[in-house]
Amino acid sequence: MNGITLTADDFERLRDIRASRPALITQSLAGRAHRDLLGVDGRLFIVAADHPARGALGVGSDSTAMADRYLLLDRLATALARPGVDGVLGTPDIIDDLAALGLLEGKIVVGSMNRGGLRGASFEMDDRYGAYTVDAMVGAGIDFAKTLVRINLSDAGTAATLQATADAVTRASASQLPIMLEPFMSTWSDGRIVNDLSTDAVILSVAIAAGLGASSAYTWMKLPVVDDMERVMASTTLPTLLLGGDAGVDPDETFASWEDALTLPGVRGLTVGRTLLYPPDGDVARAVDAAAALVHPTLTVSA
Repeated sequence: MNGITLTADDFERLRDIRASRPALITQSLAGRAHRDLLGVDGRLFIVAADHPARGALGVGSDSTAMADRYLLLDRLATALARPGVDGVLGTPDIIDDLAALGLLEGKIVVGSMNRGGLRGASFEMDDRYGAYTVDAMVGAGIDFAKTLVRINLSDAGTAATLQATADAVTRASASQLPIMLEPFMSTWSDGRIVNDLSTDAVILSVAIAAGLGASSAYTWMKLPVVDDMERVMASTTLPTLLLGGDAGVDPDETFASWEDALTLPGVRGLTVGRTLLYPPDGDVARAVDAAAALVHPTLTVSA
């Protein structure tokens, strides 16, 4: 893998900060150099790393690929150093690590409020938020909020999720904090939750999620790339980032689907995690550069 930037000394310093100087973490996050949300081309490329906190450690056939925090941070450091990467999406533990390491200067920081329903749990549809709050993000100088909104019409737990999301959208709008909603129509199947990725289901999820909260002025969508994305994007005027999905499928096919969807009105960029941080060939820099070129086509990438 090219572009490894972190050393044993960096990790020793991180551990020392966490143990004996934790105030430096909040100071680093609040005092970092900020930038406008959208660059000159009006597009965003965000690397996502909020998977571990929801118990999703697997990538492809490796069920514990993301379990090594030092390896994950090293891969994030490589990604964030590449041209065209606008920022990172993570839960507080990830964002705090990156802030302490000084890797967030001039980057858009997206705080994941994180879902409470862990994969495989009996309470999986209880998606109460357990990480960032809107007030905490505003206080910390975080640039963007993110929530997952799984809508299961056969599970009463969805009602509390929708209410919590509506409250978060209302609070974010009042604080002028952009908030992206990642909606899915979901069902129970053989004891687990399955998201419906049909075109009609995605459109329905967008319609429901877009109406949450007292104002949609600061609401964005984070949507999967599915068949007939033209119909999906015709269902909303909200700015939209495409999500990358799980790694393991044909990379060429995945990148081609992103490239096509990025041309649609309303699509503002990509938010991708495991597909780029754990590519099949292990070359994070090359995978990130390829995605960055799709989002920012005028970008010139040097080795």
